[in-house]
Amino acid sequence: MIPRQAIAEITELFEKHGSDDYYGEPVSQLEHMLQSAMLAERAGADDETVIAAFLHDIGHLLPSEAAEDHMDEYGRVDHEKLGADWLRERGFSEKVAQLIEHHVNAKRYLTYKNPAYFNKLSEASLKTLAFQGGPMTAAEAQEFEQNPFFRGILQVRGWDELAKETDLEMPPVDQYLALCKRYLERR
Repeated sequence: MIPRQAIAEITELFEKHGSDDYYGEPVSQLEHMLQSAMLAERAGADDETVIAAFLHDIGHLLPSEAAEDHMDEYGRVDHEKLGADWLRERGFSEKVAQLIEHHVNAKRYLTYKNPAYFNKLSEASLKTLAFQGGPMTAAEAQEFEQNPFFRGILQVRGWDELAKETDLEMPPVDQYLALCKRYLERR
C-alpha cells in the first residue's frame, strides 16, 4: 500500500471515530492518542515509538457491528492485535506493530509485577483488564520479558495510562499524520 493511501485511511478513521468518547475516560479517542504521542515525543522517543504511541488504540476505531467484538461499552476485544495487524498491512514496521500489539500485555504484566500499579488504574482500565485476562501469571510474565521490544512496550503503556488529561493543549493531528507519512515514505 502506498503511504498516501495508508494515511488517508487513518485520517478517515479519526474523522469518523476520533471524537468518540475514550471508554470511561474524560477525553475523546483522538485526544487520548494525541496525548500519548505528545508524551512519547517529550520523552525523546524515536519516530517509531512516537508513532506507536499515537496509533496504539487504532484498533478501537476499526469498524465492527458484532456485539461479541466489544468489551461491553469499553471498546474492541483484542483491539491491540487488530490495530497492529491493520498497521502491518499498511507498511508499518514490526517494531511499531509490536509496541501496539503488546500494550495491553504490558498492563497485565505491570498489574502482576506491581500491586501499586493495579491500585492506580482508572475504573475503565480495571474493567478492560478483566476482559483482557487479568494480571499475568508468573510464566506469562517471564515469557513477556523476553520480547525484544519489552522496554518500549512498557513505555507506550505508561504514556497510555497518563494520556487522559482534560483541557490539555495538544498539537494538531496533522503533525502526527505527517510523521507517519514521512516514516512510511522512508520504508
